[in-house]
Amino acid sequence: MDKFIATAHRISPADRTLLHELTVGVFWAHRRRDLDMLISLGEGYLAIDEIGRAMGSAMCFRAGSDFAMLGMMVTAPRLQTMGTGRWLLRRVMNDCPDMDLRLSATRQGYRLYKEAGFVPLGTIWQHQGVTRPIHLPAPVPGLALRPVEPADATQIRALDTHAYGAARDDTMAAMLHLSDGMVVESGDEIRGFALRRRFGRGWVIGPLVAETESMAMMLAAPLIQRSQGDFVRLDTPAESEEFGAFLSAAGMGIHDTVTEMYLGNQRRLLSGPRMFGLAAHSLG
Repeated sequence: MDKFIATAHRISPADRTLLHELTVGVFWAHRRRDLDMLISLGEGYLAIDEIGRAMGSAMCFRAGSDFAMLGMMVTAPRLQTMGTGRWLLRRVMNDCPDMDLRLSATRQGYRLYKEAGFVPLGTIWQHQGVTRPIHLPAPVPGLALRPVEPADATQIRALDTHAYGAARDDTMAAMLHLSDGMVVESGDEIRGFALRRRFGRGWVIGPLVAETESMAMMLAAPLIQRSQGDFVRLDTPAESEEFGAFLSAAGMGIHDTVTEMYLGNQRRLLSGPRMFGLAAHSLG
C-alpha cells in the first residue's frame, strides 16, 4: 500500500461501474444486474487510487444481528501482493464485531483469510456449462414436485434459515422476487426447494435446499431442463459424488473450487435439510 495513495469509501449504487471493472479484471462472470443486486443487499468498501481507479472491494451481507457473510472480496490483479486485500478485510471485519462470519475463499485469498483467523470448513464445487438434454430422475417416494408459488415464501424462508444457519430475510426476498423454482412437498409441508435466476452468462440455480442427493436432483432437474442449451451454474458445498455426476452429465462440469471458511461458530447444517446449491459465491 505504500506505493499508492489509496482511499476507501462506502460502496453505493454509483460504484457499479468500478466494481464491474474489478470483477472483469479477475475473470468473474458478474453482469451489471448482478452487481446491482449485491450492492442492494450488502454494505462495504471500495478502495480507489488517486486518479479514481478501483483497487479493491470488500462487502458483508448481514443475516440478523449476529451473523454475516463476507463477499465481493476483490483486489485488482496488479495489487494482489500490496496489502490492499488485507486492509479492506480488516475494515469490513471491524464493521462486524462479535459476529459469526463465513466466506468463500479463492486460492488467491485463502492464506489471507487463514491469517485473519478463518477456519476451513470444506470445498465448494463450481459446476457450470451449456446444458444438454437430460431425463428427469426417478421421483423420491412420498414427495410431490411442483413449481414455486407465492404462498410458499414463508416455508421456503424457514428452510433456508435452517440450512444456512441464519435468517437472511432481505436476501431471500430478493431471491424469490428474481427467481422461478421448484419445491418438493409431503402433504402440506415443503421439504426442499430450488430457485433459478439470471446470473452472469446465463442462469444460476440456487439456493437449493434438500435432505438427500436424490431430492436435490429431483429439484434441480426440471430447472436444468428449462434451461436446455443455456449456460447454467450451480455452486455446491455438498460432498456428493452422485449429485456431482448428475450435474456433469447435464453438461455442468466442475469449473473451479473454492474453500468455505468461517470465524466464530460454524452454523451451516451438514445433515438433514442442507444446502446443495448456493445463492451466489458472495452470498453463500
